[in-house]
Amino acid sequence: MKSKTKGLRIKITQTKGLRTWIEIDKKSVLSNLKSFRGFVGKNVKIMSVVKSNAYGHGLWDFANIIENNKDLDWFGVDSVVEGLTLRQEGVKKPILVLGYVLPEMLRVAEENDLSIAVSSFETIEGILKTKFSKKLKIHLKVDTGMHRHGFNLNQKLEVSFALRSILSKVEIEGVFTHFSSAKDPNDRAYTNKQIAEFIEWTDFLSKELNIKPIRHASATGGSLIYETAHFDMIRVGIGMYGLWPSVEAKKHKSGSIKIKPVLAWKTIVAEIKEVKKGEGIGYDLSEKINKNTKVAILPIGYWHGFPRALSRIGYVYIKGQACKVLGNVCMDIIVVDATKVPSVKVGDEVEIIGQDDNRKNSLVNMAKLHNISIYELVTRVNPLIKRIVV
Repeated sequence: MKSKTKGLRIKITQTKGLRTWIEIDKKSVLSNLKSFRGFVGKNVKIMSVVKSNAYGHGLWDFANIIENNKDLDWFGVDSVVEGLTLRQEGVKKPILVLGYVLPEMLRVAEENDLSIAVSSFETIEGILKTKFSKKLKIHLKVDTGMHRHGFNLNQKLEVSFALRSILSKVEIEGVFTHFSSAKDPNDRAYTNKQIAEFIEWTDFLSKELNIKPIRHASATGGSLIYETAHFDMIRVGIGMYGLWPSVEAKKHKSGSIKIKPVLAWKTIVAEIKEVKKGEGIGYDLSEKINKNTKVAILPIGYWHGFPRALSRIGYVYIKGQACKVLGNVCMDIIVVDATKVPSVKVGDEVEIIGQDDNRKNSLVNMAKLHNISIYELVTRVNPLIKRIVV
């Protein structure tokens, strides 16, 4: 009993004074990492992609949970700024900046032991013009069909020549690509073509420059569906947060690997009132009430990351009961039908996003409800909302 009381006291202290907060389930985070380690085996490195505020989960809040875990080898970020944040918090593990690096940030990356992606001749030129105190670690990005960042295969001789010009300044630590459609196990032709082209790139570079870089191509979808494309490292983004990259991937691999959503978004009831039959709710009176209704007013809205597209169709949970959103979602307020929660009172906890896929407010069901990518939905949750590891 004593330990339970202590745990409850800690949680109250963490959320006291907060109208809304995000909870990150530490146990589920560690379980997801362990699941991927078991899936790929001990000889394949695992990179946890924590770009974009760790997919909305909180960059440091999330990274802090796994930074010293033996099953994790790398972190992946989008920018030097994100990488610096992790270094300043004491992260020692290798960090790869996956996104574009400004020329003036090359020296900063080198000084802080951040590896960078090199995907253009302009970046190579920037490296050539920059003075470093030690070698800059780089991962060459090749375009095998995504057609975003990366060198094309028909440029391989030119790339080889350009790299030779900076060999005294850099360590070619890795070479990587990104699959465009690896989430669907029923459509493999294009990904197989990308894998073949990536192998051609790595064979060429190893022979031409006499290097053995870390080869990585698969994000979560590719890691789950194309086991032959694990190469030396996988980059796990959405899967590390317990979310599947696609419905097809879940159907294909849920029997082989278990992952659990780690994020829950909470708020409180700010006010309760009765609205009479026939009255309208909110801006533009966009929803008319067809019976006397008890409503709860919640102090979050689209500024916080609750999509306006969920106006009149979204759900939250109060005391385990699904409560429908009424009227338009406002900037800082939503109104929900709390008629089925007779004991509801001001200050009660409300679950905005839940971790149970069977509930209407899971990320999966919310994304499906208003036809949005689950990636977009989760990364839109306002970064200023406090993340709490529980």
